[in-house]
Amino acid sequence: MSHRLDPLLKPRSIAFVGASPREKTPGNGILKAIRMGGYEGKVYAVNPKYPEIEGYPCFPSLSAVPESVDLAVLCVGSRILEEALAEAIRCKAGAVAIFDNPHLENDTSPPLVKRLQRMAREAGLPLCGANGMGYYGPAEKTFVCGYPPPAPVASGGIFFITHSGTAFGALTTSDPRLGFSTIVSSGMELATTMADYMDYALEQPSTRVLALFMETVRDPAGFIAALEKANAKGVPVVALKIGRTETAAKLAVSHSGAIAGNDAAYEALFDRYGVVRVNDLYEMAAVLTLLSHDRKVVAGNLAALGDSGGERGMLIDLAADLGVEFARINEATIARLRERLVPGLDPVNPVDAWGTMVDWENIFRDCLVALQEDPDTGITLLFRDLRSNEFLSEGQIHIVRAVADAVPGKPIAIATNFSGLGHRDIALRAGGLGIPVIDGTRNALVAVKAAMGYRDFCARPASVKSAPVAEKVRTKWRVRLAQGGALDETESLALLADYGVPVQPHAVVDSAVAALEAAKTLGFPVVLKTATQGILHKTDKGGVKLGIVDEAAFKEAYDDMAKRLGPRVLVAPMAGAGVELALGMISDAQWGPLVIVGAGGTLIEVMKDRAVALPPVDEAGARRMVDRLRLRPLLDGKRGAAPSDMASLARAVARLSALAADLGDLIGEIDVNPLRCGPQGAVALDALVVAKTQAAAAAD
Repeated sequence: MSHRLDPLLKPRSIAFVGASPREKTPGNGILKAIRMGGYEGKVYAVNPKYPEIEGYPCFPSLSAVPESVDLAVLCVGSRILEEALAEAIRCKAGAVAIFDNPHLENDTSPPLVKRLQRMAREAGLPLCGANGMGYYGPAEKTFVCGYPPPAPVASGGIFFITHSGTAFGALTTSDPRLGFSTIVSSGMELATTMADYMDYALEQPSTRVLALFMETVRDPAGFIAALEKANAKGVPVVALKIGRTETAAKLAVSHSGAIAGNDAAYEALFDRYGVVRVNDLYEMAAVLTLLSHDRKVVAGNLAALGDSGGERGMLIDLAADLGVEFARINEATIARLRERLVPGLDPVNPVDAWGTMVDWENIFRDCLVALQEDPDTGITLLFRDLRSNEFLSEGQIHIVRAVADAVPGKPIAIATNFSGLGHRDIALRAGGLGIPVIDGTRNALVAVKAAMGYRDFCARPASVKSAPVAEKVRTKWRVRLAQGGALDETESLALLADYGVPVQPHAVVDSAVAALEAAKTLGFPVVLKTATQGILHKTDKGGVKLGIVDEAAFKEAYDDMAKRLGPRVLVAPMAGAGVELALGMISDAQWGPLVIVGAGGTLIEVMKDRAVALPPVDEAGARRMVDRLRLRPLLDGKRGAAPSDMASLARAVARLSALAADLGDLIGEIDVNPLRCGPQGAVALDALVVAKTQAAAAAD
C-alpha cells in the first residue's frame, strides 16, 4: 500500500540539482552518499557544466532529465532556491529535498521561506527541509544527504526524526550498535512535518520504535493522530523534547499558570499517549537499545547480577533515586542462588556473584538463569565493565547468550558501570550475538524504567467516561463564561459544584448583621473572606481571617475587613484536618486545556509539586496524577493522622477535568486552592475561575 511520502523516502528515481565534482562539497557528497547506501534506482546529476559527475549522467537542467523523477534534491543556495523549486514543480517531481537555509539579504515581502512554503503546499509536494541534513534510509538503501556518513549506517528497527542536524549525525553514525530503518533531518518542515514522517514510519513493517528529537510540534492534530496510531500498533515513541526551561511568555492570572511551567503541555501530552521522555542523547541511545530489541519487558521488576559489591551498592542507590524496583525473588530462587554462591555471598537481588575464579562461568550462568526464571523478574541485567580482549568479558557475553537461549521470552542485557573506550569491539560482538549492551549504570536504569513504564502504559485499562452534566447546566455556564471577566469566589464555587467537585458550604452577605447570622447558622469556628469584586488574591490583601471562634471575634474581624475592603464578605465553616492540595486548569495555545493537581495552600508556588494532564481523565488517571506528587505520602497519614479519602480526591480531580474538557474553550484559568483532603473526603475551600478573554487581557 502506497504512502504519500513514498516519492520522498522510497524514490525510484532521484535528480540531484546542483551536483558537483568538487570534493568535500554537499553537491559532491550527495552523490557519494547515494552510492554508499547502495541505492538501486535511477540517479541523475543536474549541472550545466558537466556531462557526468561521479559516474552518473549529468543534465543541464531538471527539465532536460528524460523522466519526471520521484525526488528532486535541490543542492543549491538560497539565491536560486525559488527558481529551482518552481522548475521541480513544473517538471512534476514527486517530492523535493532542500538543504540550504532559505533566507536572503534585502528580501521582499513575503520572505523567501514563506514563498517556498506556499509553492510546496499549493502543489501538494512532500518536501524535506529546508535548513536540514536530508535523510539516511538504510531500509531502502537511500542516503539523501550532502554529508556521507563515515561508515554505512547500521540497519535496524529505529525510525528517527530530528529537528537537530547535529543529533542526526551523532546518534546515527557514532554507535553502530543502534540499528535504524530511516533517519530524517526534517529541518524547518516547510511542507512535511514530524507528524507526516511519523505516520509514514508507522506504515513501515521495519519500524519497531519511533525516536523524536523535538523543538516543537507544527501540526498538533497530525501529531496526536500519529501518537494514537503508534498506540494502536504497539510501537513505542521515545522523545527528547528541548526547551523545557524556556521562560513562559504569558503572565498567569492564577497560581495554576505560575506552577504549571512552560513545558506542562508536553508533559501532559506525553503522559496521555505513553511517550517515553528522555533528557539527553545518552539516555535516548540506552532507551532505544532496549525498546528496539525483539524481547519486551514482561510483568515484574529488575533482576541484576554483577561481580562487585561496591558497584552493587552504587546500583542500589541509583535505582532508589530513579524509582526502579528490584524483583522480590521467591524462596525457591533464593535457595538456587545460595546453592551456587560461595560462602559469604548473600542470595539477594541484586546479586554479587564474584567469589572465586573456580567454576565462575557456571556460577554466573546458573545464578542468572535462577533470576530470569523467578516469577517477579521482568528483565535481567548483567552488570559488567566490559573490556575488549579480556577473557572475563568474553566469557560474560557467552554466558548471557546461553541464558537468553535457556530462558526464552524474557529480555536479558549487559550493562556497564564504566567501560570508557575500552569495550568497542566486544560490545559490537555482543550486539552481533543479539545481546544488548547499555553503557552506564544510570542510563541502564533509565532504560529499564522507560521500558517498564511503556509496558505499564500498554496494560492500562481503557479510560472510563464520566457521566456528562445536564445540558441546561452546561449551557448556563457557557453563556456566563462567554461574557468574560473573572468569576468571583461564589460563582467559581457554584461552577465547581455543578460539575461535581465538592465545595465547602458558605454564604455571601453584605452587612454585619447578615454576616453574623450566617456565621451562627454555619457554626463556629468560621472563616471570613472578602467578596469584593475585583480582588482575585484575597490573602495578599489581608482579605482572609481564619479560625474565628465566637461572635465577639467575628464582629471585630468583620468591622476591620469591611472598613478596608468593603462590606461584601463570604462566610464558611472551618474545614476539618487534612492535606492541602491545589487543583487548577490553564489553557495552552497549542494543546488546549491542561488540568493540574499539586501542593496547595501557601506552598503552592514554593514547592511547585504538581502533575499535569490533558482532560478528561477518569478516576484511575486522577489517582496516577496524585501518585506522582512528592506530597503523596502525606495522604496516607503520618504520625497518627488518619489516611485521606483517596477515592474522594480522585473523583474531585476527575470532575474538574470533565469541567475543563466541557468548558475549557471558554476558560483561561481555574485555581482551586486549597482543596483540603482528609478522612472525610476532599472539599474545595476557595476557587477562582477566569474566562479566557480576561486571561488573555492579563497576558497582554
